Amino acid sequence: MPRDPEIDAVQQRYRRFAVDEAPHRSPLYAQWAARVAHDATLAAVLARVPAAHRSPPLVFAVARMLGCGLCAPEKWAAWMIANADAVVEAASERGVQTNEPLRCAALLPALSRIEGPIALLEVGASAGLCLYPDRYSYRYRTPTRVVTVDPHDGPSAVVLEAQWRGEAPTLRMPQIVWRAGIDLQPRDAADPADRSWLTGLVWPGEGGRAQRIRAALDIVAADPPRLVAGDATTALSGLMAEAPKTAALVVTTPGVLALVPREGRELIVAAAQSGDHWITMDAAGLHSSVAGRWAAPEPAAGQATAPGDPTEHGARHPAPESAQWPNGVFALAIDGEVIAAVDPLGAIVEPIGADREWHPVDASTDG
Repeated sequence: MPRDPEIDAVQQRYRRFAVDEAPHRSPLYAQWAARVAHDATLAAVLARVPAAHRSPPLVFAVARMLGCGLCAPEKWAAWMIANADAVVEAASERGVQTNEPLRCAALLPALSRIEGPIALLEVGASAGLCLYPDRYSYRYRTPTRVVTVDPHDGPSAVVLEAQWRGEAPTLRMPQIVWRAGIDLQPRDAADPADRSWLTGLVWPGEGGRAQRIRAALDIVAADPPRLVAGDATTALSGLMAEAPKTAALVVTTPGVLALVPREGRELIVAAAQSGDHWITMDAAGLHSSVAGRWAAPEPAAGQATAPGDPTEHGARHPAPESAQWPNGVFALAIDGEVIAAVDPLGAIVEPIGADREWHPVDASTDG
């Protein structure tokens, strides 16, 4: 009997996740993915989910949302098969929304370059946690000391700790007077179901992340931003027009461009560049040059990728101008100029030109 290519694609995808992506962050997720890779019946369930919604982090978060709990692989597989219809329906409707405030630790060096007041607008904002960099405290560990940056009214309940590779930076808190975001499915920081979904996207084993997200949600819920449900390829310019003219309009696209097909990505970038400043944080493969031109990442030879899967894009394809960038490291750029290498969650920042070798994120850290 011939093999089903869709089931084969699911098993290959989950095998890569189990072997290459999950072990250093979440041993349990690695075990769940390995079970899919070796169980055709379970893979057949996931083959019913549209390819853009099959990523392991999304499917696993949906299962947890529906009540499977953090259980052993055998029990999880049985639960998935017993609840197949509910999993397929929920996964087909949702997307990964990594709303990680720690990314603000990577964005702050770019924001520090901009004179305020600032009108901050984020594409792919989810609940808007990365729209509040001025409400968080920062602790950057350098080789010689800890650099401290606090809000003007004192230390925050959210303290973002990150490593800074190179000489100690001079950073300042941005003056933000307006904040807005756009997302296909914006989340409400005060809504219990949305809060549960966002914390459920944290991989088991990543200590401290869920607590940090909850604390940031509390800050956002107390002073909600303007959040618009829509497609940024068509709606971004309209939202930009709402920004106060007395502030510098800064559009950010942290970790979102890989999720958008090339044509749409170019529309978003063109709109973002029409503001006063554009800050982005993406896999190096999306930076075809430091001048700010963009290219769609191509799959490695013999390896297919699926649109919308954040684990499948970019990291294997270094930009020509930064050919030695290692896997999993993003490039932070302001107005098309790459200024630092950062890990995807912002826990490590290495300014371009720093005389230090890049090392992967330590498995024991939140990033």
